[in-house]
Amino acid sequence: MDAITQPGIAVSALAFIVVLGILVFVHEFGHYGMARLFGIKVDVFSVGFGREILGFSDRHGTRWKIGWIPLGGYAKFAGDMNAASQPDPALLALPETERAQLFQFRPVWQRALVVAAGPGINFLFAILLFAGFFMTFGHQFTPPVAGRVLADSPAARAGVVPGDRFLEVDGRKVDRFEDMVRIVAVRPGEPISLLVDRGGTTVRLVATPGIRTEIDRFGNRYVKGRLGIESGPLVVERRRPVSAFFWAVDETVQMTRLMAETLVQVVTGRRALDELGGPLKIAQFAGQSATLGLASFITFMALISVNLGFVNLLPIPALDGGHLLLYAAEAVRRRPLEPRLQELAFMSGFVLLISLMLLLTMNDLASFGLWEGLRNWAG
Repeated sequence: MDAITQPGIAVSALAFIVVLGILVFVHEFGHYGMARLFGIKVDVFSVGFGREILGFSDRHGTRWKIGWIPLGGYAKFAGDMNAASQPDPALLALPETERAQLFQFRPVWQRALVVAAGPGINFLFAILLFAGFFMTFGHQFTPPVAGRVLADSPAARAGVVPGDRFLEVDGRKVDRFEDMVRIVAVRPGEPISLLVDRGGTTVRLVATPGIRTEIDRFGNRYVKGRLGIESGPLVVERRRPVSAFFWAVDETVQMTRLMAETLVQVVTGRRALDELGGPLKIAQFAGQSATLGLASFITFMALISVNLGFVNLLPIPALDGGHLLLYAAEAVRRRPLEPRLQELAFMSGFVLLISLMLLLTMNDLASFGLWEGLRNWAG
């Protein structure tokens, strides 16, 4: 298939800002909503950074605003002194009734729930998007049955025959052919177990997925595992609310698991770091999904919402997962870590995140052919 025309920079930028703005609002509203549930005062709720271009103050004293740099957002709790949410020492002199409204003086379990609510609502938002999609556009899936098995393929060498119904792949239960594809895709060149139902008899096989490079309609390249099995016909079923919610949860869980497996593979060296994309790639994909229509754009937004929730739960200081790690240490020690140690942790986490972002951006520029173009120009 020939690559279709890429969306323009303006379309990609606008689609990226829309997706990021919505998901940042959702994420920060998770923090805000849980804080308000516990009666914690929130000074600022911002979508975007930098100078305020639009905003208002509500009756609770929270300033809701939009910053001119649309690359994130934050909810600032009353009394926060820095990114580690350490309290201003002067707050200790406040009356008990006023301190009761401050995040830093709440029990550790309440602070943990406020922090976890951000990633949590991202997962919930993705589930709701998927559920609405399955009820409106229909749920596309394929039964986990082998149609045609390609000759001399990894599946054929493993003993898979047409008509085999897959029950488990790599020890994980599969309900759809798509489940199997997801698992195999992140296992190129690695032996995996297959449990199939063959005419009422359970058969266990071992296959080693081949390695293939896919190019999508926009010309993007992906390295994936391949068994060499063609599926049966695609089924499209419009789900009822309860069924849609169930399958939406399953879709979100499968995506999260795939992200976790990919991260482990990168950390352990089984996948190259240059396979990961950064903000420029996300912007490009946002534009591509927007040009493909509403259904594609909704699916992309759900995927990024899952990604945002997953990344924020990583135990890196400066991310929500880093906060939760420190709260866990505080719960075990029965007292917070020393302020200086917390500051060092968050500074190191911030440096790590900035370094990773720069590296991913370099990957993005390389995938766009910038470095090769510069070499050709210099030569």
